[in-house]
Amino acid sequence: MIEFQHGSEKDLIIEPLSNIHNRAVFQCGVDSLNDYIKKQANQDVKRRVSRVYVAIESGSPATIVGYYTLSTLSIELNQLPESLASKLPKHPVPAALIGRLAVSQSAQGVGIGKMLLVDAIKRTLAVSNDIAIYAMVVDAINMEAQHFYERFGFTLLCTENQRLFLPLKSF
Repeated sequence: MIEFQHGSEKDLIIEPLSNIHNRAVFQCGVDSLNDYIKKQANQDVKRRVSRVYVAIESGSPATIVGYYTLSTLSIELNQLPESLASKLPKHPVPAALIGRLAVSQSAQGVGIGKMLLVDAIKRTLAVSNDIAIYAMVVDAINMEAQHFYERFGFTLLCTENQRLFLPLKSF
């Protein structure tokens, strides 16, 4: 559990999704992200195909103000820029995937998305001490999301429209 100070408001806590969190009322303005947290997130956690982390206010532990998902994947060398691919072994490289990242409409514009991204990167860096992870990969749901990730140094993979990556050596 990681806590953040959120302006003059309550502390934010980022923790794994559990049954105490009220997923049914989450609204971020993107139907697919709303539907995921409401209908599929819990199943993905149980099946061990994704981890879901939620941001909550310390005084309202059931209310989700944002969330992100983490899972693993491999990046094919032909998806990476040639300048990087030529320096890597001739097989797919391991990565961590932020498949979804969403902030509730009532909490947008105050930096919660940035806090969620930082938390995902910190968790990935901690795991990368024990398991090889070459890069962070994100799936940007739209151009606005793509621009958000690009501000933090993510760049487009060569063969994917809105899949971006950032080598962990960047940190």
